Amino acid sequence: MKTDMNSFLEELKGRTPGEKEFHQAVEEVVETVWDFYVANPRYVKAKILERMCEPERVVMFRVPWVNDKGEVEMNRGYRVEFNSAIGPYKGGLRFHPSVTLSILKFLGFEQTFKNSLTTLPMGGGKGGSDFSPKGKSDNEIMSFCQSFMTELYRHIGPNTDVPAGDIGVGGREIGYLFGQYKRLKNEFTGVLTGKGIEYGGSLIRPEATGYGAVYFAQHMLAEMGQTFEGKTVSISGFGNVAWGAISKLNELGAKVVTISGPDGYIYDPEGITGDKVEYLLELRATNNDVVAPYAEEYPEATFYAGKRPWVQKVDVAMPSATQNELDENDAKALIENGCILVAEASNMGCTAEAAFLLTEKIAFGPGKAVNAGGVAVSGLEMSQNSMRYGWTREEVDERLKVIMKDIHDACVKYGREGDSINYIKGANIGGFVKVADAMLAQGVV
Repeated sequence: MKTDMNSFLEELKGRTPGEKEFHQAVEEVVETVWDFYVANPRYVKAKILERMCEPERVVMFRVPWVNDKGEVEMNRGYRVEFNSAIGPYKGGLRFHPSVTLSILKFLGFEQTFKNSLTTLPMGGGKGGSDFSPKGKSDNEIMSFCQSFMTELYRHIGPNTDVPAGDIGVGGREIGYLFGQYKRLKNEFTGVLTGKGIEYGGSLIRPEATGYGAVYFAQHMLAEMGQTFEGKTVSISGFGNVAWGAISKLNELGAKVVTISGPDGYIYDPEGITGDKVEYLLELRATNNDVVAPYAEEYPEATFYAGKRPWVQKVDVAMPSATQNELDENDAKALIENGCILVAEASNMGCTAEAAFLLTEKIAFGPGKAVNAGGVAVSGLEMSQNSMRYGWTREEVDERLKVIMKDIHDACVKYGREGDSINYIKGANIGGFVKVADAMLAQGVV
């Protein structure tokens, strides 16, 4: 059986050379679902896993645009439509220089399982560009977004593919993208999520990924007979995910002591509370991807240049920035310092080695389950758009809480191993079953 699994993975790597992030994501899923997969011959006969690992469609295109100097610039755009077995493709757009096909395939693959776990009717997809909004004027960002959508609009729609925001794509970018889509199609539909409240957005969408991650971690702690009250927490990043998580953690009585950026990390022993939380939004709004100014604004904090926050002694760690931001050495440091729980609020925030070690030693929640709150509220935004109706902040939050509990319950159902819970296994099998059964029902398509 192990040899067959290895052959499966080697064949996939041979078909997709150089796509290391995608290989990592597939390997992590296949290793945990393989026994379940081969124990169900109907899945094997229909080659469900092979089909799941191949996107239904990949669109790649050039994005020419004109900067403020009147010079023509060009970037590359992508949309990976991975799996539509349970609903229209759903997943974010990422604008960042690091964007490659491999990264978007890994994200789209993960999104398929994440969306399945939410129990909402959404397939998996992802897209973006190697364009960086950093240092660009509003006019340049609008020019780029309009050019990007001029190609993308052919491939998306409210019942086909519904993109959202991601790294580098916030409310401003979604607004420009939506405006161009509306202009080209001459229709007002819920084709994008993460929209402004004024034109069809949902309340708490900016906070949703962070809120949902905290709700999931809260259930993990409850399994251990504990709560967030009095816990110290380390968080990476300082964008919407970190901001949402910190806000909710403060409500639950925890103390967040770190944030981070590409330039290093901040340690604030007094906790990131009150106006400090709102200051994170000011930092992000500058478009300068750095956290050093926080220590200038709040002298009680210390800035550690070029370092990551996982060396600090905390009870809970929540990677909230980007993929592979916590490695095996970081995991060892957290464990040695008494950390009892790590929850990935970012997509594949831990390396494979780190995730394996953490699962062996402490409670570890994988991103496809932990950070599903963002896409869950995107799904709720789609529902509100379909009804031409908006729910209150409290109504959306209550629905999010229910969804995150359902995701946690699925992880426990499929991941319990004696007295412990393998959340990676639980999330992967829980997400796999719904998609696999839908694919079987729809035939070889």
